[in-house]
Amino acid sequence: MKFSKKRDIIRWLIITASFFIVSLILWNTYNFFQIFKNDEKTKVELWILAQKKLANANEHTDAELLFEIIKSNTSIPMILTNDSGMIINNNNIAEEITKDSIALYDLLNKIETENEPIKIEFSENSYQLVYYGNSPLLNKLKYYPMALVLIIVLFGAVVYNFYRASKMATQNKLWAGMAKETAHQIGTPLSSLIGWLELLKLEDIEESTIAEIEKDINRLQTITERFSKIGSEPVLEPLDIIEETKNSFEYLKSRVSKQVSFSFSAPEHPIYVKNNPALHSWTIENLVKNAIDAMKGRGDLSIAIEETAHVVKIKISDTGKGIPKNQFSKIFEPGFTTKKRGWGLGLSLTKRIVEDYHKGRIRVTHSEIGKGTTIQISYKKQA
Repeated sequence: MKFSKKRDIIRWLIITASFFIVSLILWNTYNFFQIFKNDEKTKVELWILAQKKLANANEHTDAELLFEIIKSNTSIPMILTNDSGMIINNNNIAEEITKDSIALYDLLNKIETENEPIKIEFSENSYQLVYYGNSPLLNKLKYYPMALVLIIVLFGAVVYNFYRASKMATQNKLWAGMAKETAHQIGTPLSSLIGWLELLKLEDIEESTIAEIEKDINRLQTITERFSKIGSEPVLEPLDIIEETKNSFEYLKSRVSKQVSFSFSAPEHPIYVKNNPALHSWTIENLVKNAIDAMKGRGDLSIAIEETAHVVKIKISDTGKGIPKNQFSKIFEPGFTTKKRGWGLGLSLTKRIVEDYHKGRIRVTHSEIGKGTTIQISYKKQA
């Protein structure tokens, strides 16, 4: 317990430190951006000052220095307008834009949002406005924090998925171990019961009683076989899915309350699917029992088998309480249950048997609150 608490503390320390480092990087990036932005503003102001000096130059003015300052700006896009808002000059703008007056004014509106224009006053009633945008380097730096955050989010998602997958793998090993141990524990008294059944056959006991006991012992053997297969790759063989489904259906029908009305429909011809009979019967049993629980032991339950050219579909329908649409996929998650009792493992095991072991698909196709639910299993037909 102490080790677990210590591990949680270390985990939170790492998360906090990571958050602090990321915040520090983003803060420094923002500061760098502001420094570059101010530096570019200074360059534009120097360029404007050089232009003014050059306009008022005389024989004592160092024109060469002013030209060098003007030529030094090769990256910051600038547009000059007069006091009427008409564009009179531009600098560092792509040629295809300068040739298109509409595109040039669109660019003017764009760079106006990036920086506040600088006013050049020549006299009391005469002035020009210099609109300048961010340089390509500054634009790249602007997107750097977003790229950094995206990388961190993606990295966090990878770490979270790895941690979740590791946790689920550990849980799966635990459940598989428990299932195999359960099968092992059932095996000993089951062997004893088989011996006692043979002794009962020698006594003067009704054959119908012996037959019922034998059925239940066979059922226990089936359950033991199911649990022993959890965590192992099951052997699949081409079997008639209609016959296998009907056998499980008939067994459950004879052992359920008479207040449940059963119906079964399927094509007259066999449909072959690669299948494990013990695991398939478990699937049908879980879905039928779940449907009966949803109906509180009273209602109509049907199994319908349909086929297309390549797929066979098994539909289990009930007239129970129904499932909200936002829970259609959640009901197959381990631990999810709406019952007061139960661990929420039945449907998750069913999903694993159908999708992981038989490469099929299971989903809720239809459900209405207070009217019932239809769950469908789909398998590829054996060629």
